[in-house]
Amino acid sequence: MKIGELARQTGLATSRIRFYEKSGLLHSVERLENGYRQYGPEALWMLEIIAGAQSAGFSLDEIRSLLPDAQAEWQHDALVASLERKVADIERMQARLADSKAKLLVAIDTVKRRPEDLPCEERPKWVLEQLRGSAAPTPPATRRKRERPTG
Repeated sequence: MKIGELARQTGLATSRIRFYEKSGLLHSVERLENGYRQYGPEALWMLEIIAGAQSAGFSLDEIRSLLPDAQAEWQHDALVASLERKVADIERMQARLADSKAKLLVAIDTVKRRPEDLPCEERPKWVLEQLRGSAAPTPPATRRKRERPTG
C-alpha cells in the first residue's frame, strides 16, 4: 500500500510515517521505480505498536530496542523487562502526582482560610508560613501592642 493509504488506516500523518522510517523504526518499505514508497501489510501493525508504545511513554530509542529484529524475532525477555520498567516508572510518576495534588489541595485550603483582617501585603507571607508548617504570623495590630514598651 502507498503511504497515503497507510496514513489513513493508522491515523498517522504521512510525515510521521516518513519520520519513523528515517529513524529506523519502520523497515518494511519498498521503493517503486517512480520513487513512491510501497508498504507491506506488516507496516500497519508495526506503526500501531510504535504509536501505542509512544503513547505509553516509551522513547523512540526504547521502542527501537523492543521491536523485532531483522529476522522478525522478538526479544521476549528484554521486552518483558522493559515493560516492567515502564510500569515502575508510571507508578513512581503516579506517586509524585498524588503528592503534588495533595500539596496543591493544602495550598488551596490555606489560601481560602487566610485571615480576612490580615493586610493584603502580609497575606502571601502568612500563606507561605502556613504551607511551611510554621505558626501564622501575628497580625500587625497584635504585634504593635506587644512592641510597645511597658513601663
